[in-house]
Formats: sequence, structure tokens, C-alpha cells
Amino acid sequence: MNDTSPEVESFFNELMMKKTGQERLKMGFSMFDMARKQVLASILNQNPNADLKDIRKQLFLRFYGDDFTSEEREKILTQISSRDSNLLP
Repeated sequence: MNDTSPEVESFFNELMMKKTGQERLKMGFSMFDMARKQVLASILNQNPNADLKDIRKQLFLRFYGDDFTSEEREKILTQISSRDSNLLP
């Protein structure tokens, strides 16, 4: 779905291209950080008692789950389960 007029899209693209590569990279990091916080809040809202491993698994599935076959996903989820739970997500 694209409900943006061509004029507005062109204007936005011009604005973005005026930014330095570093500025655009910082924007990307900021957007990813915000998305991660929103997904984390959603996970905890759905399961307030989730432990760190469950949170890691859900973060992986929501961000990258569709990028892997079911066999690859299971291997990755097994690895997440076997990691030290004292590590940060």
C-alpha cells in the first residue's frame, strides 16, 4: 500500500539525500531501537512472566523468523535456549 503522493515522496527523498551517510545511519539505528523496544513491550504485555530466554526467542522470531526455514529456526531457537541466561538479550 502506498498512500503517499509522488510529490511528497520526492520531497522526502530529497530531504533524506541531503543528510550525511552518518546521519542516515543514526536514523536507522534509532528506528531499529524503537522497533525493538515496541516489540519487547508487546512480548512482555502478552507474557509478563517471560524469562530472558523466552524474550530472546520471541525477539528472534518477530524480527527474523520468516528469514529461515523451519529447520533453521528450530536450530537457532535451540541455541538461544542453551545460552547462558545471565547474558543480556
